[in-house]
Amino acid sequence: MGVTVFTDEVTGPIPAARIFKAILDSHNLLPKLIPDKVKSIEVQGDGGPGSIEQINLGEDAPFKFVKHRIDVLDKENFMFKYSLIEGGIIGDKIEKVVETVKFEDSPNGGSICRITSEFHTVDDFHLKEEDVKIGKEMALKVSKIVEAYLLENLNAYA
Repeated sequence: MGVTVFTDEVTGPIPAARIFKAILDSHNLLPKLIPDKVKSIEVQGDGGPGSIEQINLGEDAPFKFVKHRIDVLDKENFMFKYSLIEGGIIGDKIEKVVETVKFEDSPNGGSICRITSEFHTVDDFHLKEEDVKIGKEMALKVSKIVEAYLLENLNAYA
């Protein structure tokens, strides 16, 4: 087994505390904002560490669902870590994906999101950055949709 690590940094106009609150409520928010992409999100547990989230995707998605396990949830520091454990790209070549996401306030009043993605591969399979490009692009589109919602609804997650 090997591990391939990618890091990203994304800036946005929403303060860290507010965007983090929206993410914690993503099981309600995403099916409302993008019902064609996310049909539902089922949470097993209290939403904290050890909880499992199954994201049921829309009809045109390349797979039906993905399952995440919440590994760490640090509400005070706007950080969470989860593992993609089933569905999606998990299979013959990728055993699991561990994502660490941390939000910090930026000097301009928005936030900086730092993401570390660890792809745990099977045997000697080597993952290249272009192999995960589509997933990154989808995540960025979803984050822009959430940001637009929060900019339009100033009281949401305030």
